[in-house]
Parts: sequence; structure tokens; C-alpha cells
Amino acid sequence: MYKVGIITLSDTGYQGLREDESGRIIKELIQDQFEVVKQAILPDEQSELRTLLIEWCDTCDLILTTGGTGLGVRDITPEATLSVAEKELPGISEGMRMQGIKKTPFAMLSRAVAVQRGKTMIVNLPGSPKGVTENLTYLRPILPHALDILTDRKTEH
Repeated sequence: MYKVGIITLSDTGYQGLREDESGRIIKELIQDQFEVVKQAILPDEQSELRTLLIEWCDTCDLILTTGGTGLGVRDITPEATLSVAEKELPGISEGMRMQGIKKTPFAMLSRAVAVQRGKTMIVNLPGSPKGVTENLTYLRPILPHALDILTDRKTEH
């Protein structure tokens, strides 16, 4: 079973002023396919996210982030993710945006990225519970295949 880490980026969540509903939803949506081995809430600080991503890539096959992908001044998740990337996986983020645009034109404002670092995939998800649910439901069918290839568990496709 693939090992997953979930990171929520939220200043208010980190301060304990808001429940981490999106992180909980991610865990619920993937626990039948994957083993959640790490979960954290961080403030919207690029250096903290970057450090944690690098650390978790040593033990996680997949890292899912939620939050910090919009246009706000404190939205730093894509920048931190790209700073640790060895390869970009643009089809994943493009697909999520295309799916989202079918429901709302505001989805085109997402700056979420998906990348590879070593044998770990990192995918940025929106911060809203609805956005997390829609995007992760869309991605669930491709994730096992992508991870099979990324981790060398399956070499043919």
C-alpha cells in the first residue's frame, strides 16, 4: 500500500482557530487506497513547507497539500512545491483545473501544481472542502497507476 502524507496550509488552522476539514476529507477519500502515515497543519510559510516536503519525500510515496494555491499574498504552496521539484507533472494540475472550470470559472484562478521529487509525487489541492472533494475524486483513478510507474513497481503502461 502506498504511503501518503497530508499537509494543510492555513494560518488560522495552524493557530487552532479553524478545524482542518479539508485535511480530514482528504484522509477519508483516500484511506481505502492508501496508508496515511503523516499529517500536519502548517502556517502559510514557504520555508516551513519546503522543509517538510523535503523531509517527507524520504518516507512518503504521495504528498497531498491543501490550501495556499490561490492569489492571496500568503498563498505560497505552488512556489514551495516547485522549489523542491525535480520534474513537473503539468497534466495533473491542468486536468484538475479543466474539471473545476466545468463547475465554476473561478477554478482557473488556481495555481496548484503537481511535481515529482525522487520517487514521490506531490499534488497541491485547493483549500476548500468542496474543491478538495471534487479534485481528489477526479484524481483517485489515476493515482495508483501513476505511483506504480513513479516507484518502479510497474514498468509497463
